[in-house]
Amino acid sequence: MKTQFKLFVAVVLLFTSVSAIAQENAILDGVYIKENTPTRKVIPYTHVREADVLYTKRVWRMVELNEKQNYPMKYPNEPINELGYVRMSLIDVIKQGINEGTIQAFDPEISGFTVKLTQAEAETKMQYTEVVTDYDENGFETQSELTVPFTSADVVSFEMKEDWFFDRERSVMDVRIIGISPIFVNPKNQSKVRPFVIYFPEARYVFANAEVYNSGNDGARMSFDDFFWKRMFSSYIYQETNVYNNRKLNGYTAGIDLLLESERIEEEIVNFEHDLWNY
Repeated sequence: MKTQFKLFVAVVLLFTSVSAIAQENAILDGVYIKENTPTRKVIPYTHVREADVLYTKRVWRMVELNEKQNYPMKYPNEPINELGYVRMSLIDVIKQGINEGTIQAFDPEISGFTVKLTQAEAETKMQYTEVVTDYDENGFETQSELTVPFTSADVVSFEMKEDWFFDRERSVMDVRIIGISPIFVNPKNQSKVRPFVIYFPEARYVFANAEVYNSGNDGARMSFDDFFWKRMFSSYIYQETNVYNNRKLNGYTAGIDLLLESERIEEEIVNFEHDLWNY
């Protein structure tokens, strides 16, 4: 028994020594070891009872990635290793989560997150077909179809479905993002493709450990979960629940009128909360 215990202690000391030597020989690219963001935990939502919900409004938002405020979601186009951590764009974080099985993709055409997509189906929806012209050994022209996956640079926007509600237990107007889906543009014909939608509360566990660029301080970067929680993105409402089959705003308005209609819906939500208070 004593011999086995001594052998166990010797093995532990051996592995400890090897680990220490490996750490000593490793080159530290920076001034400290990065260990905070990759181990972040998700802040749970406050429990809400139906009896405490005095008001609810469902809206859909468009997050355009060509707006400067949304660049942290758009870049980098390829994952880069910096400050001891691999930083990726939002779509690459989502794609990695789908490939690892930590994020579930759903059919965007079916409401309610009821139809799940397999990993293969999700990958297929993130591809487009390109016709390639070539010549055979006799000099005759041949054409073949090549399947090309969409890249991070092909994502132009994100659609978000969210619920605004007034919780009278806490006396606050709150908001929860329910779903988010990327919008790709086909480089061949400029058509827009919405391949899938993900359930945001589930994806938060992945977003909490994915860094977002902070232009003010590289040592104080937040996660994508923080980014959405603090609503640091720029967006506009393009659809709301309404009597007209929940029609989109671009179905009856366009241009500056669409943005004005979006602001009107925003003000309607804010004014409901203001009207509850006496000043």
